[in-house]
Amino acid sequence: MLKKKKIAFIGAGSMAEAMISGIVVSEKMDPKNIIVTNRSNHKRLIELQNTYGITGVNREHLNLHSTDIIVLAMKPKDVEATLHSIKNTLKPHQLILSVLAGISTTYIEKNVPFGQHVIRVMPNTSSMIGESATAISAGKHTSKQNISLTTELLQCIGEVYPIPEEKMDIFTGIAGSGPAYFYYLMEHMEKEAQRSGLNSQIIRKVIAQTVVGAARMIQEQGMSPEILRENVTSPNGTTAAGLAALKGYGGGKAITEAIKQAAIRSKEISLQLEKSEIGTGVIG
Repeated sequence: MLKKKKIAFIGAGSMAEAMISGIVVSEKMDPKNIIVTNRSNHKRLIELQNTYGITGVNREHLNLHSTDIIVLAMKPKDVEATLHSIKNTLKPHQLILSVLAGISTTYIEKNVPFGQHVIRVMPNTSSMIGESATAISAGKHTSKQNISLTTELLQCIGEVYPIPEEKMDIFTGIAGSGPAYFYYLMEHMEKEAQRSGLNSQIIRKVIAQTVVGAARMIQEQGMSPEILRENVTSPNGTTAAGLAALKGYGGGKAITEAIKQAAIRSKEISLQLEKSEIGTGVIG
């Protein structure tokens, strides 16, 4: 179903590149059927074109008539202008995928022709290596066929999880932003290792392997993180000392608050757009 489809990315940032990379590596789509555009950074388009064998086009030359899937990957603040610019060129069969944090399917549906197929998607940058945890939430008018098509597309970049759209903000806080939390943790582990005189290149690999190993234990052992943590924590041992420090300095609370604040920000973006529409008379 995917092989002959044509897809256009409106936006050429890190998320668009991560998805493009994962799709190209999967070989499920011909790179020639992948188009990417942005507002003005032509150098970026050439870079993506040369790296992945796709087609980069300037925004004014973007032609969506033969496109099956349109991916909204610009900054959330630009979504209204983007939808306005493409609204009159959309065809009923075309599927809109939005990877924009905080932008609801309802908002998009109100700014495109009635009955347009819309699916909200939340991947993460691990898409680049086919290891994303991606959530999808379908809009009111989306067909089962397009949900299946979207699932097939996103399986090129990792695992896919259908969820109710009202849970998308918290999913964003966990999986959408989650890689950055782990990078932040790894960054601090690396800095402490360097302060102790360990080789930075070796320790980076050690830290990465430690995270990979812990993740695979979760995946393959079927145990909860709590049980696995308890299993490796001997009373009065080194791990117990490290965990006590984490607890004492608020490590657990910091993680919880990171997720909460990311989810809150996702919701705020949505509310800001709704207020903007009310102010311009679009809603109601």
